[in-house]
Order: sequence, then structure tokens, then C-alpha cells
Amino acid sequence: MTSPGRRPLPEIVKSLKGTQRKCRVNPDEPKPTTRLCAPPEYMSDAAKEAWTYAVTHSPPGLLSALDGAILERWANCCGLYREALAKINRAGVAGMIVKTPSGILRRSPLMDVIRDLALEMKGYESEMGFTPAARSRIAVGAEPEKEADPWSEIAG
Repeated sequence: MTSPGRRPLPEIVKSLKGTQRKCRVNPDEPKPTTRLCAPPEYMSDAAKEAWTYAVTHSPPGLLSALDGAILERWANCCGLYREALAKINRAGVAGMIVKTPSGILRRSPLMDVIRDLALEMKGYESEMGFTPAARSRIAVGAEPEKEADPWSEIAG
């Protein structure tokens, strides 16, 4: 059962933001253990490229295998967005306007597709910390220093 109010943030996000407090830790929060890897085979090349870029450039520990579905939706939207935008760019300004069968000039439906995909992507980007505003709420601390291993010189 959920309570009204703000949605709780995952512990990893609280930790990255520096707002994690012992009294607010949810001991029952599921802890994802597997990392995201290769994109699904059925995705387009443009979507696979977006997936790989996101996995490679997201903060360590932020995305896990459980996030694959939302990342898949974002990557598919991103791939379609890039393809639609490339089609408009190839046609130039003329690609933004189409002539109807009755001879009336109107905005290309592809422009509406681009806008809708951009809005959908924005929601996913905010959820996954991909926007400047979302990232500004996350602070990745320095990696903890590893203890000096006295056996490293001997064991190699």
C-alpha cells in the first residue's frame, strides 16, 4: 500500500544526491544486482546506439537490469526521433510542409511525430537522471580509496 504525497526516491539516488539519512532508509527496498548490458536484438540500429550510449555514460550503479524496460522505451523513442529528424533535415524546410491532395499546404505530420517523441523521451530522461535538471539533484561522490594491500607486492 502506498501513502499519499511524494514518491520515495530509491536509496541509490538518495546516496548520489547526498540526502540519505539513516532514519529514512528503507531496509526492505529491493537492491538490483545485475547491470544493464547489450540492447535487445530486435531494436533498430539507432535505438541500439542510444541504449549503448546511455549505459556507457550513466553514473555507475544508477541503472540496473531492472531499468531495462524504461531504457528500452527511451532508446526506441530516441531512435525514431533521430530517424524522423534526419528525414526532415534531408528535405530541409520543404520537408516541414506537405501539400494535401486538395492542394492545401500544411505542417508535415512528421513534425508532430518528432514533437510527441521528444515529449515522451523527456519523461523517461527525467526518471533516469538524463536531463541537466535531474543530474543537478545528483552528486556522485569520489570513489572510496582502496586499502593498501600488503600482499600485492609479493603476490603480484
